[in-house]
Amino acid sequence: MSRPGLSCPGCGSSNIVEDDLYAQQQLVCVDCGSVVSEGALANDPVGGSEVSYSRTTAVAKKPCMNLIKGLQRVKALCRTLRVNREIEDLSETYYNQAYQHKSFIKVSLNKKEVLAGCCVLVSCRLLNWPITMGTISCLLDADSMVVGAVYEEMVKILNIKAPIINVTDVMEAHSQEYKISSVYVPEELAENSKDLTKRAVALVELAADSWIVTGRKPIPIMMAAIYLAWQSLKPTKQRLKYSLDKFCQIAKVNKHKPALKRITEMKEVLCKLGKEIPWVKEPVTPDNVVRLMEDILQHRDALLRRALRTHEDALLADCQASCEDSLIEETAPSQISEVVEQTPDLSSVELCESNAERAKQPGDGDDNQCAASEQHSYTQGSQDSSQNWGKRVLFAPPCVIHAKKRRVEQPEPKDVTGDEEISDSEIDSYIRTPREARDFALAQKMFSMSESEKS
Repeated sequence: MSRPGLSCPGCGSSNIVEDDLYAQQQLVCVDCGSVVSEGALANDPVGGSEVSYSRTTAVAKKPCMNLIKGLQRVKALCRTLRVNREIEDLSETYYNQAYQHKSFIKVSLNKKEVLAGCCVLVSCRLLNWPITMGTISCLLDADSMVVGAVYEEMVKILNIKAPIINVTDVMEAHSQEYKISSVYVPEELAENSKDLTKRAVALVELAADSWIVTGRKPIPIMMAAIYLAWQSLKPTKQRLKYSLDKFCQIAKVNKHKPALKRITEMKEVLCKLGKEIPWVKEPVTPDNVVRLMEDILQHRDALLRRALRTHEDALLADCQASCEDSLIEETAPSQISEVVEQTPDLSSVELCESNAERAKQPGDGDDNQCAASEQHSYTQGSQDSSQNWGKRVLFAPPCVIHAKKRRVEQPEPKDVTGDEEISDSEIDSYIRTPREARDFALAQKMFSMSESEKS
């Protein structure tokens, strides 16, 4: 194709065409064959638009910087927890999978950092390396609620069936965080990690049997168990004087406020069992129960059965006493003596039942009235006990013992429509602010002055 407006500098011909020499375009004169103009290979690419070097030569896409930092964070968490290589590799695999998902690709950097901790957490649980979510939250310096939400979302997206761990399983890993060996503290305060874990696990098992663990966060329970175990292994005066604050300071851990309540609850259970030890003659109190903890945990099952039996006997004695009082008040003395003479070995409970059966039989009105009163008192007592049954048993969940009072909705009167007239005395009885009182007094004064002027 000829190019108009151009002439060959050699022969003056205007018959100039474009000629492609390999990958370079040139303008050539047809008559003499000389090259009129030569294009630049670098500035005049052939075959379309420019293509970057990375797009033409890169075999695989390079990971972004946030992904690289996230993998580095996963490795740092694994090294801090001192897990094995298998857990570290599994954590990196889960992080790569979750990071590429649409639910986590466009989130904040804080959430991506929490995602790294969640991948380590689920990998540890799958490979039987028990750690708590509170430990991950502490390492990430993040809210446990945020960590829990990201963990649930990640497990659902990746379709992971993570096992639910028990608080006793993580006790060994948690106790290693307390720096109370002879390397860190004096010898009189130092304690072996294995002995401390064994005693704390036994104490947590007792707390589980007595409903203290139910519905509670694990870290305060483990902290309370380790603190009491540390005191009971060598119950010297120096250790017994140490409060939870001082213990956390020497152990170099952060104190959890709910641990104080868990300590009080565990001591209450220990006192209930310590009173059943036959060779203990002194009264068992929360102050001296730590000295008896070794015996209590050693004979835990037997003391639990004995304490429950003692509590049932006390309830039965109270029931018998109440039945005898009701019989004396509602039954004639002649009827009582007659029944006792006929059945001298009859207990008070059986006597109460026989009296109720006799009251059900057709007879005079007094017997029917007595039976009705007994039945009414029994139903009323059963209603009260059903609402507060946690106070009748020896061990009950804390949510039952300290149940929240439910708000009773008051029924609205049906005859009130809102159009009723309000009397002056009711208006005067309304509470007014000082400013409203002054304005009201001024208005009354002005109204009385206007009335006097009219008259």
